[in-house]
Amino acid sequence: MTENLITEGKFTYAEAGEGQPIVILHGLMGALSNFDATFDHFSSKGYKVLIPELPLYSLPLIKTNVKNLAKFLNEFLEFKNIEKAVLLGNSLGGHIGLYFSKHYPEKVKALVLTGSSGLYENSMGDSYPKRGDRGYVTKKAQDVFYDPAIATEQLVDDVYVVINDRNSLIRTLAIAKSAIRHNMAKDLPNMHQPTCLIWGKQDKVTPPEVAVDFNKLLPDSDLFWIDKCGHAAMMERPKEFNEVLDTWITSRNI
Repeated sequence: MTENLITEGKFTYAEAGEGQPIVILHGLMGALSNFDATFDHFSSKGYKVLIPELPLYSLPLIKTNVKNLAKFLNEFLEFKNIEKAVLLGNSLGGHIGLYFSKHYPEKVKALVLTGSSGLYENSMGDSYPKRGDRGYVTKKAQDVFYDPAIATEQLVDDVYVVINDRNSLIRTLAIAKSAIRHNMAKDLPNMHQPTCLIWGKQDKVTPPEVAVDFNKLLPDSDLFWIDKCGHAAMMERPKEFNEVLDTWITSRNI
């Protein structure tokens, strides 16, 4: 999928299929390829699936925050002439979807959140990574998954490159702080979009109690668990993830 990225103006994205738009929002350290299985599944089943590259490391530092990433999403939807979309977000991507839904509710047909930030996340633990500390990066990458083997050398390399580049690291920390500032707890009871919560039972980054809180606070949500699964269900258990989402979309007539 990612080898066929389209670049038009300031937007780089993957797109396939026709029908109801599903716009996928990746996480802070998440590659577009993390959603390969979901992209392929739904684009072949009557949906137009799009994954924009979020400008996490190219916005001016003062604008590197959840608010401006949601603004970027709005610009992308306008560019693609999409009036109403299903938003599917993992981790930071879910948070951007929530913030966008608060400010542009008329443009959101439904929300799908998996391991979403917005209430609480434990991305760095009690310490920040030291540049050059590959062991730290490896451990944190493994903690994202129930099965640490999914944190391949390539995945660790990609994260290692980010935190060893001063520009990228500063922006990573700026976004993490912005996510804490933009806590959505008070907003969720006023957000009435149908919402599908798909959570790994062994998620260490946004633990299961976060999903329970989302489900309590959102007026129209359904919570589904995937066992033996960490923070990125669409990567670790792609078949189960797609089946859960497919069934939910059908049951909600979305």
